Amino acid sequence: MSIQIPAARAVLGYEPPIAVDPTILAAIACGAWFAFSLSGGKDSTLAAWTAMSLLDQLGHPRERRIAIHADLGRAEWRSTPATVEVIAARMSVPLVIVRRRAGDMVARWEQRFASGKARYEVLETYNLIGPWSSASLRFCSSELKATQIGPELARRFRGETIVSVIGLRREESTARRFTPISRTDYRFAKPGNRAGTRMISWHPLVDWTASEVFAAHDVYDLPLHESYRTYGASRLSCAFCVLASGADLSASARASANLDLYHHLVGMEAKSTFSFQPGRWLADVAPHLLPPSQQVRIERAKADAEERRGLEAQLPADLRFIKGWPPRVPTRDEAMQIATLRAPILRRHGLKNIYPTGPAVQARFDELLAAKSRR
Repeated sequence: MSIQIPAARAVLGYEPPIAVDPTILAAIACGAWFAFSLSGGKDSTLAAWTAMSLLDQLGHPRERRIAIHADLGRAEWRSTPATVEVIAARMSVPLVIVRRRAGDMVARWEQRFASGKARYEVLETYNLIGPWSSASLRFCSSELKATQIGPELARRFRGETIVSVIGLRREESTARRFTPISRTDYRFAKPGNRAGTRMISWHPLVDWTASEVFAAHDVYDLPLHESYRTYGASRLSCAFCVLASGADLSASARASANLDLYHHLVGMEAKSTFSFQPGRWLADVAPHLLPPSQQVRIERAKADAEERRGLEAQLPADLRFIKGWPPRVPTRDEAMQIATLRAPILRRHGLKNIYPTGPAVQARFDELLAAKSRR
């Protein structure tokens, strides 16, 4: 189901519809709370704007609407917080800011590497784990956005029906091709919870294209983040996103306000020996911005990364940990091989070699398997 509202006809020649379904119409009719998730990006801005228009048309009370933003801290474009404030003010809705108490996105990456090193030192992991998130481990979406926004809304509007308005579009990726118009979200309001809280995610722009979204910004004169307007990025996320294209990373590097973050993340690459993306070192995006000393450290890190990958490739393949546990105790020769191959990696990262011999490695695998059995 879709509903037409005044949209980008002046530019496109037609009016892209807002996607709605009976669930959303029922929520509007019963006066549910609507929370517009604002990232500062084009899709969340337009999703909020079009949803506001529809809610106004259908007589939904404005006092039951808010905007909410998850602040990613140092990882954000410096202009993002101000952009979000401008968008919320333009919509005339109060803005709620949430943050991860344990630290921002950069801190999460640092914590991941520190944890990975500690686990590698005590042989709880077969391979050294790098700091960065990935397509399958999206800390920004899971730990710094959803798990901050969801509980805040559930606490603030306990016992209510809450609709989160989110700017997802099916055109964005294969994974989003089947994005529904709405879905009930049980993550932070379990079925049959005592308070009666109900949470729904609504995606009013699922059928829009990127060109339609940009055109609508022009027609409505909506605030457009500098990442698009000034630097030509195709999407807004962290200033440097592990899923970004090379062109978008270059766009971020051209913004002088992102320079400190760029140096910090490249420093993390040098220290960890893990490239920011699986196939791309962030240091290679704008090497002219790096001081000579950092360029030297990166070249050393690249060599160390190649050595680490070579060493780990020689580990007995059928002993690779499965869901965090070894499959069996290695033979004497396999255990000696593991001890020998781990030693240079431990040394490179200043870690203690607690299991330097074959028998020590065998004993450690015995301990791990016993712990697994107890669990």
